[in-house]
Amino acid sequence: MQPTIDFFEALLREHPDNPYVLYEVGGSYDTDGQEEKAVGYYERALPGLSGETKRRCLLQYGSTLRNLDRFDESLAVFKQACAEFPESDSLRVFKALTLHAADHKDKALATLLLIIADRLETPEIKRYEAAIRGNAEYLAGL
Repeated sequence: MQPTIDFFEALLREHPDNPYVLYEVGGSYDTDGQEEKAVGYYERALPGLSGETKRRCLLQYGSTLRNLDRFDESLAVFKQACAEFPESDSLRVFKALTLHAADHKDKALATLLLIIADRLETPEIKRYEAAIRGNAEYLAGL
């Protein structure tokens, strides 16, 4: 990843504080396993991002916080992200991963059950949709 990091760091020197470049620098460090360093870039980028790039940055930021065992912060990011992008299945899946990592296994499973009920359009799932949603509600309440 070093050539990619070097490229984006050089681009950032030309365009300091550009949120899209900050996001890419953070992503490069994140991919390289330097999560602590990535967090700062994501935090600087987020206020200036919008749309799909903001959604991706929130997902990566929340996931990175989870990888750093900063579960409460990760859950807060995913709560905000899911409110802002309610149709994003990937945000909901990664939120479930954080819930699981934070030892909220019932809520993690509930989240995944709701994704299944919301998105899987098979006759079998539709037949049992009410039961799936009921179980999700029960698990979420534990």
